[in-house]
Amino acid sequence: MEIRKTLFSGVLYTGISKYIGVLISLLIVAILSRLLSPDDFGIVAVATVLLTFFGLITDLGIAPAVIQNRELTKQDYDNLFSFTFWIALIVAFLFFILAGSIAAYYNARQLVIICRILTLSIFFNTINIVPNALLYKEKEFKFIAKRMILVQIITGGLAVAAALGGGGIFALLINPVLSAILMFIITIRRFPLQVKLTTGVQSLKGIFSYSIYQFLFNVINYFSRNLDKLLIGRFMGMGQLGYYEKSYRLMMLPLQNITHVITPVLHPVLADFQNDMNYLDRSYRKIVRLMAFIALPLSLFLFFSAKELILIVFGNQWEPSVPVFRILSLSVGIQIILSTSGSIFQAAGDTRSLFICGLFSAVTTVSGILAGIFLFRSLEAVAWCIVVTFTINFFQAYLQMYRKTFRLPIGPFFGVLLSPLLLSALIFALFSLKERLLQIDHLLLSLAVNLLLLLFSSAAYLQLCGEYNLLNGIKQLLQRR
Repeated sequence: MEIRKTLFSGVLYTGISKYIGVLISLLIVAILSRLLSPDDFGIVAVATVLLTFFGLITDLGIAPAVIQNRELTKQDYDNLFSFTFWIALIVAFLFFILAGSIAAYYNARQLVIICRILTLSIFFNTINIVPNALLYKEKEFKFIAKRMILVQIITGGLAVAAALGGGGIFALLINPVLSAILMFIITIRRFPLQVKLTTGVQSLKGIFSYSIYQFLFNVINYFSRNLDKLLIGRFMGMGQLGYYEKSYRLMMLPLQNITHVITPVLHPVLADFQNDMNYLDRSYRKIVRLMAFIALPLSLFLFFSAKELILIVFGNQWEPSVPVFRILSLSVGIQIILSTSGSIFQAAGDTRSLFICGLFSAVTTVSGILAGIFLFRSLEAVAWCIVVTFTINFFQAYLQMYRKTFRLPIGPFFGVLLSPLLLSALIFALFSLKERLLQIDHLLLSLAVNLLLLLFSSAAYLQLCGEYNLLNGIKQLLQRR
């Protein structure tokens, strides 16, 4: 019961912060999308991708290793914090120096000043690695939620104010820079650490066998996730990248704000059972079953509501993003489920398998992106290739997990997906029938009808098929009140 209580508490507080964050993010993006051009978003998208890469260089898989290892001392934490401090200085300086070359490669002079401003984000995100990991290790989920909401409100409000005040493209830099600074200040006050005149290598050796595979996975995953943006910006233009980036970002919102409610909690909680594979398997199958009932129908809702979502959130100037978003949305269900697998590999102490899955994913994803850009030469083709590669990666990851990590039969895992797939088939039929029989021109009304259709069909299926007793749950909730 204790683990269930801890897991529920963590998911609850993480969920609150994430969903409030979704509302804030959508509001901010909706305003900025009407004040700034696709080229502005394209340029910042390139800078952000490169920023993420330099952030990966400084990470070295330290955060999950700190969470997993039960033998680290306060001195080890100070040593690791010192190591990240010196690395932060070096990498931030390197990014500052390379700004000119980056701008020349993309033929965008604005990238010079943008990249140099973003060096602040690299520095503060890096030195926040260890204190932030300690928050998760100590399961401070309520504090993390409060911190996230506070920072999003402050940075979002300032970004809108800057855009309204004529700040232009620089308004898009407020969130990555200021949020990194505020996150560090708040976190270091919670877990004070000291910078010492040491490289921290001795403490790093204690977690190296775990962190190295995590680091390699992060680097590989970065390239497979961001190569499309780097190449589209270079070979198709910043405007096309702007349209693609908007589609991709909107597609990622449910992914980030559903799985990221659970995955940050899974590793710290399940790491306590890292030597019991049967328990991890049973717990994970319950989680996957619940996630599948949410993710697979949601994917279809996004597919059939693509036009409404793009035009309502971003405005009519972003209509070219609709076909790309429609295609990418087909991968949302698979991605939501697959994204939880990393926490299980981490909790089981098998970051080597995580790295192998990342390597396989990188090969397939990069091949798909290259085919879409250079062979088929369209944004829609890139989107289709991404959907196909994610499907392939899904099966490979779980075969690896059950054969090498759990060393258990995989049949029961796929068995929990059968009922969610049946529900998805029903929803697909209902949406298809609705599109044929009912044409609604008003965007908000059309979106509302789609949402109601999704909710009622899902609820009816879950109740009538005995998957979840929703009526009893509502009854108990009312009785408590």
